[in-house]
Amino acid sequence: MKRLISIEIQKIWKNKASRVLTLTYFILLSFIALIASIKFDIGPFKFHLADMGIFNFPFIWHFNTYVAAWLKFFLAIVIVSMMANEYSYGTLKQNLIDGLSKKEFILSKFLTVVVFAFCSTVFVFVMSLILGLSFSSYNEFGIIFSDLEYLLAFFVKLTGFFSLCLFLGILVKRSAFALGFLLVWSILEAIIKGLLVFKIFPDSKTGDYIMQFLPLEAMSNLIVNPAQRLSVVKNIGTQMGVDTNYDFSVHSLSVLIVVIWTFIFVYFSYKLLKSRDL
Repeated sequence: MKRLISIEIQKIWKNKASRVLTLTYFILLSFIALIASIKFDIGPFKFHLADMGIFNFPFIWHFNTYVAAWLKFFLAIVIVSMMANEYSYGTLKQNLIDGLSKKEFILSKFLTVVVFAFCSTVFVFVMSLILGLSFSSYNEFGIIFSDLEYLLAFFVKLTGFFSLCLFLGILVKRSAFALGFLLVWSILEAIIKGLLVFKIFPDSKTGDYIMQFLPLEAMSNLIVNPAQRLSVVKNIGTQMGVDTNYDFSVHSLSVLIVVIWTFIFVYFSYKLLKSRDL
């Protein structure tokens, strides 16, 4: 297993574009810390984002994982390119000639996906812990380490999304087309959601119930927008008569759905590769 991961890491690191994108991803993750320095001074309205409680424990786990999840597209390009380059450079065929089985090949790619997701999760954990200890109004041990399920959700979300990218890279073989297919997939899910929620089931939650089983929607449901948890947003919503009672928890069903989709993507990546004459 260690040998398989080592092979893939070397391939990525020796590719300049993949190396730059990977470094850019982790650099951008660290930029979340810059949010703490943002201050707005618009006439009589003056506020400091860090003073709004976004870095308070345990809210910071929710906020940082939600923001960091948007940056996953940088690593998505690396994952897709990782697979496309195997076809372009002929390394896939060479690996098989050298004795690597197709099952080991797919396993090496999936392990790389897991390593990326794990390193991202650890990075966000450390960064959030540092920011929280620096700015949070609550530093009790029990409060600091509550709501850590958002880190689990973040890991599962990245693993599922990168597994989808891996599958598309094998299916399409070209980075640009694979990413285009991902965009089309997301648009298609949005259209289906619009039809189900606003056209077919406008007066019930049936549309949302059905949508939770689609891959990208399931990944999105793992970590919902945390903005409504902020007291300032709640106060504005209350004054406007808007219901501010949202469910922000990480649901085991959402985790299970994404885990199942991850298995499906990896399984069909293997079946697709196995059926092809390389």
